[in-house]
Amino acid sequence: MNKRDFLKNAAALSSFALLPSGAWAFTPKKRLRTAHIGVGNMGGEDLRDISSHAKVDVTALCDVDANNLAAAKKLHPKAKTYSDYRVMLKEMSNEIDAVIVSTPDHTHAPASIMAMEMDKPVYCQKPLTHYVSEARAMNKLANEKGLVTQMGIQVHSFYDYKLATLLIQSGIIGKVHTVHAWSPKNWGYDGPVPEGEDKVPESLDWNLWLGTSARRPYKEGVYHPGNWRKLVDYGCGTLGDMGVHIFDTPYNALELDVPLTIKNECREPNGFGFPENNIVTYEFPGTKQTADRLKWIWYDGPGAPKDHEDLALPGAERSTDMADTSENKEASVKEKISLETKVAGEGELPEQGAMFIGEKGRLLLPHFMQLPKKIVDGKYVDISAEIETVEKANNMGKPIRNYASEGPKHYHQFVDACLGKGATSAPFSYASKLTETILLGVIAGRFPNKTLHWDSENAKFAEEEANVFLAGDYREF
Repeated sequence: MNKRDFLKNAAALSSFALLPSGAWAFTPKKRLRTAHIGVGNMGGEDLRDISSHAKVDVTALCDVDANNLAAAKKLHPKAKTYSDYRVMLKEMSNEIDAVIVSTPDHTHAPASIMAMEMDKPVYCQKPLTHYVSEARAMNKLANEKGLVTQMGIQVHSFYDYKLATLLIQSGIIGKVHTVHAWSPKNWGYDGPVPEGEDKVPESLDWNLWLGTSARRPYKEGVYHPGNWRKLVDYGCGTLGDMGVHIFDTPYNALELDVPLTIKNECREPNGFGFPENNIVTYEFPGTKQTADRLKWIWYDGPGAPKDHEDLALPGAERSTDMADTSENKEASVKEKISLETKVAGEGELPEQGAMFIGEKGRLLLPHFMQLPKKIVDGKYVDISAEIETVEKANNMGKPIRNYASEGPKHYHQFVDACLGKGATSAPFSYASKLTETILLGVIAGRFPNKTLHWDSENAKFAEEEANVFLAGDYREF
């Protein structure tokens, strides 16, 4: 089926649901019966944290890998098991209340859309989708059906990120004009396309793993488990992995929409793997939290971030070994910036994080479970009073930096919302825009060093050649 037709049909089907959320609004449930699509690796963590809620009954489990499925079944012996999510959703439709999607990225939308068409609330791992068109379709369907939804960015609910959001919105550094964000993780692949074919393990249904993507011969260690993030047919690179987490707080705090322009400095595309190093520059329209335009620079891959004066930290020693001659001036500046990214007595620039640049200073937000730090005129500024004010005004309490106890909060928020208590903080209405922004940067990697212009209203690029990557075809499987 053509993917465009699939999404069109999904949107059309959603229009026939007159009061789809009524079951949730007018028939409160005492317990939530969940179905889990993908239960290995991150799916196993999702299963653990969803099921840790006292009012959850794990009713159905699905995975294309029999080993993953067997491990999950041991933990939840009463749950029915499946290898094909389509069969599970059809057979269990009347026995499940919500669906958790924890598959590789290329299956997020097909599985989530099918579940939402059945009026099921969905918790879907990040990034929300593999294609921009899918993100918009999922948001539209969830909105029209009034469904509870949540994207799996669990650190969204952590103390330090909520604190940074509130500090920025309180004006602690004034209007923000630039954001730098980075991760040295390498979910790219610059090598050749693997040749040949290996025997598919007996435990793996390779056809179901490929799902709607094009058929490809199995190669051990290349796709499953784990390495699919590196490959354009299945993942979204480092930007679609760590980028979602690290983008989230600045994106939320600054109340951003989708960008106007996108440029990716990277190697030429090879049609198989994502570039191992990317520097993506976005320009966003202004908001009440920003200048008239916001510049956002993302760095990933080995060595990220690239040296930049905006990332210089206080307390670094200054170089005095090089005379400031014309021939040495550029090298001196580079060395100075490099030295300034090391903090005397405070360590180095965080391995992953974000830096807000505002009219009244900078705010450094490490990733993760560390307090944000304010820098003014090359010095750290004590912001304990501002933090205390924000904590009290928002009943935040004190930070608990324990992932085991904090991690489940985002999942439990989804469960509680399904049971009629509260709302989710990363619904598809928010997650779809964040994902679209991420995916536009991924598409820009197909056109190295070229600025792409995004028309959000019409969901297309001014550069026609880029529009082909907004969607694709779904393979019948």
